[in-house]
Amino acid sequence: MLLEKSFPLAEEPQALLNRVIDNVKKVYLGHDDVIEKLMIALLSGGHVLLEDVPGVGKTVLVRALASSIDGLFKRVQCTPDVMPSDLTGIRLFNQRKAEFEYRPGPLMCNVLLADELNRSSPRTQSALLEAMEEGQITVDGEVIRLPKPFFVLATQNPYVFEGTYSLPEAQLDRFMFKLQLGYPEAKNEERLLEQTQGAIHPVNRLKPVLLTEELNALIQESSKVHIDPSLRTYIVQLAEATRRHEDISLGVSPRASIMLMKASQACAFIRGRGFVLPDDIKELAPYVFAHRVLLRHYRGLEAGDAFEIMKQITRLIAAPGLKYVR
Repeated sequence: MLLEKSFPLAEEPQALLNRVIDNVKKVYLGHDDVIEKLMIALLSGGHVLLEDVPGVGKTVLVRALASSIDGLFKRVQCTPDVMPSDLTGIRLFNQRKAEFEYRPGPLMCNVLLADELNRSSPRTQSALLEAMEEGQITVDGEVIRLPKPFFVLATQNPYVFEGTYSLPEAQLDRFMFKLQLGYPEAKNEERLLEQTQGAIHPVNRLKPVLLTEELNALIQESSKVHIDPSLRTYIVQLAEATRRHEDISLGVSPRASIMLMKASQACAFIRGRGFVLPDDIKELAPYVFAHRVLLRHYRGLEAGDAFEIMKQITRLIAAPGLKYVR
């Protein structure tokens, strides 16, 4: 442990958050916007689905973030034979004590990497729903609370469909963001080759720079960021626009509106403000809403078009002009 348990007196919140971001950037080069959105989700109690081709650094990014926090990190390689109990844990009979004991599964952690989530069966995928939404699991009828914070980062390959199970809309709705990384710039790829030419991967050298107690305190502070009532109305207007759009057959749920509000509060907090701006909401809305809508496929639309439709909606719905901020 590198820090004293003295938050908020030790350092300002933004200094602590920047320390985590800078630590991640030591091994994950480029895509600063993706790193910021991971921090937004972490602070606002959301979860993230990373969707991209293999080998672009999804796992490295998650490991770098997990290594920067002095909490418990678990990784699950999802395959069709992974059962729900492989995630939640099981109860085994202890003959010496003549009683059943709970053996925790990987869900009992602070940061969970569910690698290639769409390769697990629907039954196993559903085991994550309660954990992601309620922060608890049920084992043999007993409810067990998960540690705080509890943050799920799942990955999936969008181009290989053999042996995969598409995530149902109910599970997609549990993810605050669905993000794509893309290929790195040439200069960053060259730096990556330089970093990884040794025997030890640089991510294995990272040390935690933030205690879980400090992170939980930051989460509480983030939730106190002021959001003007007119901005809450604006969020609802954006959500309603998805339900009326001619290219969308199913708009976003109220859960999406809540997540956009919380994400905008965390965004303002990370950027050193105690209040939300309309631009925070406009910037984040496509990332929060796009993966939650169902498009009218008879119009020839594809999943990637949802993001552009959401950007179009943010341009059409006028943001409120705030007369004052607090």
